[in-house]
Amino acid sequence: MLVIDGAGDGHGVGMSQTGADGLALHGYSAREILRHYYTGTDIEHLAPGHWVSVLLQEGLQSVVFGGATHAGPRRLRIHATYIATTTKDGQIALESEHGHLLTYLPAPVTITSSRPITVFGGATSGVIDGRYRGSLQITPGGGGLDVINRVGLESYVRGVVPAESPPSWPAAELEAQAIAARSYAVTSTPQDGFDLYADTRSQEYGGYDSETPATNAAVEATIGQVVTYAGAPVTTYYFASSGGETENVQNALAGAKPEPYLTAVLDPYDGSRFGPITMTLREAARKLKGLLHGTLESIVVTQRGISPRVLSADIVGSQGTTTVSGLTLAGALGLHSTWACFTVTSASARPASGWDRSCAKPTDIPSGPTGLTGPTGSTVGGTVVPSGSSGPTASTGPSGPTAPTGPSGPTGPTGSTGSTSVGGGAVGPTG
Repeated sequence: MLVIDGAGDGHGVGMSQTGADGLALHGYSAREILRHYYTGTDIEHLAPGHWVSVLLQEGLQSVVFGGATHAGPRRLRIHATYIATTTKDGQIALESEHGHLLTYLPAPVTITSSRPITVFGGATSGVIDGRYRGSLQITPGGGGLDVINRVGLESYVRGVVPAESPPSWPAAELEAQAIAARSYAVTSTPQDGFDLYADTRSQEYGGYDSETPATNAAVEATIGQVVTYAGAPVTTYYFASSGGETENVQNALAGAKPEPYLTAVLDPYDGSRFGPITMTLREAARKLKGLLHGTLESIVVTQRGISPRVLSADIVGSQGTTTVSGLTLAGALGLHSTWACFTVTSASARPASGWDRSCAKPTDIPSGPTGLTGPTGSTVGGTVVPSGSSGPTASTGPSGPTAPTGPSGPTGPTGSTGSTSVGGGAVGPTG
């Protein structure tokens, strides 16, 4: 029986939303929360007038919308529903909700209104029949039509905060979330025709209908504020929960370079754990299909990060060994994060509880508001050998790499800020 114990939810870089909630409950302000997670940063104000473009839908055969007053130069009835489709020559055909052709318009078509516009159907964020501030742009793309929301930065952040943090959380956490969301938005790398995805590939965006009084108040209280390092806004990755310690960006996000403001810090009020997850070795082998050669013999963690997150591991089979990243291993096994420890017990033994020595929860987390940013090292280990014996067979090794003293864009949604995922996006929602 393979037993997996783990911690955290998401990629582990930047601000833990659960940890930020805990800091807020212990009296930390939004600024203190952000300076804790983003080492050496400050909070500064943007000049007003920023706009962003958010991809809501993609590759559709038809776009259905309502609550609009204009489609390009064409006047519309605000209480009517309209359908847009593409033509062979690349124009946009505008029809009534009953399918009557109204006009042809050159692409892309901008949809405007004096009130939030309804986009019928599902957005990439999972929102159904959502309403959105600003304007819409309907443009050919991806084998069909894409819908892009052009919206003022503050209105965009109003739709992100309640999608990423529960509105019942303390004001300081909601304000920290608003500043982080704003910073992430203005530093994201533009895509083909838009700036941000509406899901965890960037950060969750619920639009107008997701707004609440508490989250709008947090946005208003922090209007224009962004996280900066050396005077420039920085990409504020965040995720659902850390388990007690965050991770250096270059250890957690594929291809990321070290950044002085995205280094591992202790997270005193985030003790999130998952497991024990148990599965037979045969079940584990099925999950590792494509990575495993022969019969599963062991999983050997060869490198851990500053936190106990797995950076690399060997999947040892009877016909060969495959070296994989921690992200690949966690994804194959369906784990919430790469902070994982492995044990083998006999089929009849009670699953091991707690942590093995090579994957211990940091023990030097202070209880007060000072000294919270020092990373702790961890040893390599967590070898799993299916010998039928009970208890872990951990081995020790060198400490994981540290970031030089010395982000951008998604990767993947959380968030985690989504459900959150181990790889990919920077963001994972906490529900």
